[in-house]
Amino acid sequence: MNLLSIQSHVAYGHVGNSAAVFALQRLGVEVWPVHTVAFSNHPGYGAWTGRAADAAAVREIVDGIAARGVLGRCDGVISGYLGAADIGAEMLAAVAKVRAANPAARYCCDPVIGDAGAGAYVRPDVAELLRERAVPAADVVTPNQFELDHLSGQASATVAQALAAIDALHALGPSVVLVTSLATDDMPPDAVDLVVSSQEGRFRLRTPKLAHAANGAGDAIAALFFAHWLRSGSAAAAVSRAASSVFGILQRTAAAGGREMRLIEAQDEIVAPTRIFEPQPI
Repeated sequence: MNLLSIQSHVAYGHVGNSAAVFALQRLGVEVWPVHTVAFSNHPGYGAWTGRAADAAAVREIVDGIAARGVLGRCDGVISGYLGAADIGAEMLAAVAKVRAANPAARYCCDPVIGDAGAGAYVRPDVAELLRERAVPAADVVTPNQFELDHLSGQASATVAQALAAIDALHALGPSVVLVTSLATDDMPPDAVDLVVSSQEGRFRLRTPKLAHAANGAGDAIAALFFAHWLRSGSAAAAVSRAASSVFGILQRTAAAGGREMRLIEAQDEIVAPTRIFEPQPI
């Protein structure tokens, strides 16, 4: 399997492509990374160095890959943090080029907009591009709860509201919606829910809530879910494998007390999770 991954990159830590590329490679996926930013570390630290790519640089790299004559062997595109709307436009142009070369290729949009507590951390024009152009172009979309609410224009405080918001995203175009973190009024305080919706049905997967948070977990789940979905064709099976792997990595991270995911140290969890969580129909 070959995937084009258009996301952020950090030298220290594991977010964006720095989380997705290794996780996918550990599954045996060939990844062609295109970086939308190159930073020293996650901006959540409050200070970082580096710079964002410009749209021309993204276009040139994709054109260079295309010049190798390999886009016909690309099975899918995954996009993450964009940084600027013109980069998003180039990302969508890359999706179109891949689909022209391989009509069977699929596109997974991880619509990075913000998070609960932190709020939005992209510019309004980026959020608009995601809703108006990227999500409608996607086969798979993987928002967190904040992004689900933002993209759907609805609240998701209850399971019924969350399902209605998911339906709103389906109406925009994607056949598969994975909400990577969901807190509703019926959820125990010591749990974390993921909800996936596809033609297979709607499923909720619940894991214990770990006291320690780490950057990049959503990026890793989106990438692993997309790869497992492409291989199996089952959204339920894909969320089980992806969530189980990331939970194992985060559990090792929490035990170590680090801020960054112990992705390398816990890499065996990617291929053989210690604990398997099974989704339940809702």
